[in-house]
Amino acid sequence: MHAAVLIEGRLEVQERPTPEPGTGDVLVAVAGAGVNAADLMQRRGQYPAPPGWPADVPGLELAGVVVAVGSGVDVELIGRRVCAIVGGGAQATHCVVPSEHLIPVADSIDLTVAGGFPEAFITAHDALVTQASVSAGDRVLISGASGGVGSAAVQIAARRGAHVIAVTRTIEFHDQLRSLGASEAITIDQVATLDPVDVVLELVGAAHLQHALRVLAVRARVVVIGVGGGGRVELDLLSVMNRRATITGSTLRARSRDEKALVIGRASADLLDDWSNGRLEVPVARVVDFTDIATAYDYFAEPGKFGKVLVRIP
Repeated sequence: MHAAVLIEGRLEVQERPTPEPGTGDVLVAVAGAGVNAADLMQRRGQYPAPPGWPADVPGLELAGVVVAVGSGVDVELIGRRVCAIVGGGAQATHCVVPSEHLIPVADSIDLTVAGGFPEAFITAHDALVTQASVSAGDRVLISGASGGVGSAAVQIAARRGAHVIAVTRTIEFHDQLRSLGASEAITIDQVATLDPVDVVLELVGAAHLQHALRVLAVRARVVVIGVGGGGRVELDLLSVMNRRATITGSTLRARSRDEKALVIGRASADLLDDWSNGRLEVPVARVVDFTDIATAYDYFAEPGKFGKVLVRIP
């Protein structure tokens, strides 16, 4: 197989032995993989892969076709179109995936584009539904709404009947966000003028959260899943107490195999029909060929994108 290998902060496509699936695992021939902030952090040496995953081959999500199964796995999975989150190694022509982490991909969905579904939608679903318990009528404030997780979150919250307020740096993508279900689209400097919000999905970090904390409703839930705009913010504890607010955070990568299976199962049960039928979509900012994967990283690092950056893998 071929894999994107990290070598002293740079990426190089190299030939590697094709891995074999272990007990309960499958081998996927990868057609598409998403690029995420975690990949850039790993390239900088700041976010190592969990034990058991390739240490020098990045990539947290993929889509492709099952080509082999390990012991204990139904051979009928061979040939199935699937996508999945992984702890690393997705940016390669082949990747081993726990069979219970697979999500089926409908024939109508392009496999390269499907490579941008799992990390974004599972992360957003876990944060909004499992942790924040978003329901109809909630006012939900989503920062970094034009990114992969943000655009997924807008769709999930809207389909649950929430009033979705999408926040971006500029007005450039506001029409697209409204088309995905946002009730309002605003810039960060407008956040402090909002009426109280019930849920904050924080994808930016301090640059946005310092404003959002001023507009929390009573019993508001804040879920932090991104800190690219700063990891430290001054917190008025008295205000948190008075509003009986809850502030929590989350990552997916380091969770156990069983924990991930639960998260994936909940998200799949809730989202799969809508995705298969076109009621949920993966907005795509750019697709880059595998041989030019360094360009995908460079593009991802630039501001001013809408949706996912994907790598097309032969």
